[in-house]
Amino acid sequence: MSSALSSAASASAPRVLVVDDEQSITDLVSMALRYEGMDVAVAHLGREALQVVESFRPQLVVLDVMLPDLDGFEILRRLGSDRVASRLPVLFLTARDTLEDKLRGFTLGGDDYMTKPFSIEELVVRVRAILRRAHPDGRDSGRLAVADLELDEDSHLVHRGTQPIELTPTEFKLLHYLMLNAGRVVSKAQILDRVWQYDFDGNANVVEIYISYLRRKVDSLGPHLIHTVRGVGYCLRPPPPEAGLAP
Repeated sequence: MSSALSSAASASAPRVLVVDDEQSITDLVSMALRYEGMDVAVAHLGREALQVVESFRPQLVVLDVMLPDLDGFEILRRLGSDRVASRLPVLFLTARDTLEDKLRGFTLGGDDYMTKPFSIEELVVRVRAILRRAHPDGRDSGRLAVADLELDEDSHLVHRGTQPIELTPTEFKLLHYLMLNAGRVVSKAQILDRVWQYDFDGNANVVEIYISYLRRKVDSLGPHLIHTVRGVGYCLRPPPPEAGLAP
């Protein structure tokens, strides 16, 4: 990916801060969110998290309650004293599962509360839901665009220029995942995991088959956007300037 494209992708990606003292948790959550096209920062201590909020300016914090220095409730209380940070959405992710803890989290201003052990797929869904509510006009509004290709998640419509593109539900999910990761190479295994959740009836060639379907519908209308990186995977990226766009 060119530096210009990387900067543009980073600037438009939702910024999420993941705070947990267990590195295995931060590794898992940050990897899953990055697969969804988000820009992720990590902190393992409460005071570190407060500093990262100032420098990273996240749009959402995934926050553990039980941290070695400051607990998550205290972090949220301190964020609430900052007029800018007080509008920062927080999703608690913690082993503290009593009703009292949950009520305290919501009373302090938390937007959601998940307990460990947790489903990473459910966490991703909740993160995206919070981002949609908090930033309805931002990238997470359900609209994606790469060059003249546009996808609207809410209306389930896809256009290339002024030309509508009819997609099956699976084709739509695959294109959505490629557009979320525009400019990045995603492997066949990553696509199977995020689009099919490995439920593909044992046909390991299903990704290649659906990529070919998308190419017939999307790349037939203008310069090619879907590229194969041999031995690695697939990448959806804008055409070079000299290629122009579909009329």
